[in-house]
Amino acid sequence: MTSRDSAASEITPEVLLRAYAGGIFPMAESADDPTLFWVEPEIRGVIPLDGFRIASRLARTVRADSFKVTVDTAFKAVIAGCASPQAGRDDTWINKRIRELYIGLHELGHSHSVEVWENDDLVGGLYGVSLGRAFFGESMFHRARDASKVALVHLVARLIAGGFELLDTQYVTEHLRSFGAVEISRRRYGALLDKAIKGDADFGKLPVDQPVSGGRALEIIARRR
Repeated sequence: MTSRDSAASEITPEVLLRAYAGGIFPMAESADDPTLFWVEPEIRGVIPLDGFRIASRLARTVRADSFKVTVDTAFKAVIAGCASPQAGRDDTWINKRIRELYIGLHELGHSHSVEVWENDDLVGGLYGVSLGRAFFGESMFHRARDASKVALVHLVARLIAGGFELLDTQYVTEHLRSFGAVEISRRRYGALLDKAIKGDADFGKLPVDQPVSGGRALEIIARRR
């Protein structure tokens, strides 16, 4: 279900949070389209935190700390990376208004980024929205092999440690399915969302001022399974 918004300037970060609490989120047709529309999928994608799967090769990469992983240190750069064309994706739905809204949410403490670095270069990352015990994944990108996957592993470990219960992926792709993502009905999603947003979680339960090792991230995930 979609609903086009004809006055995007009236959408504020606070309005956006209320939308997430109601199960909807904004998108744009393209990066050049200034308008937004609300989306409420009939079928929703989620990754059960107790069913998160990691391929053995990826686990070795994570454990080896091949990349440095940080949190909330380069939010604007991450959203810019997600908005940039990538192999197999020439266009993006992240327009200027989307960037402004999520930067506003970040300043309010409700939007977070996970950054993946190779030396001093940002080579991958993801961002999303936190509300109660729910985290809504928005987008990810990579410029080096496995960089976005490593970001996702560290995100899941952080969510588990912080007491989150719902990881919303909006839709399910084959890429996300390999991590355990499943499709659920809008009704089922609504029930999970209502329960999750009534609780409290702590995105900063794991340190945010220093990197968390891959080994620790994997241990946290293993304990939740």
